[in-house]
This record gives sequence, C-alpha cells and structure tokens, in this order.
Amino acid sequence: RADMVVHMPAAIYVFELKINGTSREALEQINSKGYAVPYQTDGRPVHKVGLRFSTETLAIEDWVIEHAPV
Repeated sequence: RADMVVHMPAAIYVFELKINGTSREALEQINSKGYAVPYQTDGRPVHKVGLRFSTETLAIEDWVIEHAPV
C-alpha cells in the first residue's frame, strides 16, 4: 500500500517515499502496484506523488507528480 494518501475536498494525493532512491522509482511503484486505482472511482482528481528523501540532508530532495485520469 502507499506510504501516504491525503484526501482533500478537491483532490486525492497518493504519496510514495523512497529513502535514498529516486522520485521516479517511487512513482513507478505507485503505478506498478496500483496504489491509486482504488481512489479513481471517487470522482475527485487523483495526483500520484513520488518523493525522494535523503538521509544525508534529512530533507525531501526531489519529487515527481503524475495526474491519474478521473
């Protein structure tokens, strides 16, 4: 399952975080495992967000966003 799902009034955000990986790998995991699929029938736009977290800087280093079809 996804690392985090945020339900907002106008959209749903599905997050996957990779520690020292890449944001693209995180997004690929959302897509390959179908994490956003259960939310696509909700009627709100679904935004898939892959995040890269660095243990060196202790911060989010990079992210990539993909919009799922409604």
